[in-house]
Amino acid sequence: MTVSKVVFRTPPTAHLGALLLAVAATPFAFAAPGLFGIYAIPIAMIVWVVRHRTTADTDGLTARDMFTSKTMKWDDLASLKIDRGRVSAVGTDGTVTRLPGVRLRHVSLLSRVSGGRIPDPAADPEASDEESPATPDTSAE
Repeated sequence: MTVSKVVFRTPPTAHLGALLLAVAATPFAFAAPGLFGIYAIPIAMIVWVVRHRTTADTDGLTARDMFTSKTMKWDDLASLKIDRGRVSAVGTDGTVTRLPGVRLRHVSLLSRVSGGRIPDPAADPEASDEESPATPDTSAE
């Protein structure tokens, strides 16, 4: 199965946290003039959830953060850096770009989208498409 585009993002249910914060801030916001600015925090949380994502397609990766966006072609990608389960792209020029929403468990999917340009760590290196399925070794030692 070929995958042509995949988007890694924060689940939309994260909007519930911003909604609950807005409800909890309402009594405080109307306690004195000017305190309604407290609603800027839930609004910022919603913008972060909507904006924070990584899009991978057959051309390359696009990493979007709160205020920045960076596009990287697959040919410009030297490797992936994994730190505490979070994934970053390392360019051929040495720049490291954090990939929002991408975790270690998503590297196999990135491999499929990239057309094999990123090696799949879960794939069996000895298996190939032409070979028959491996049979277990039942010989006694």
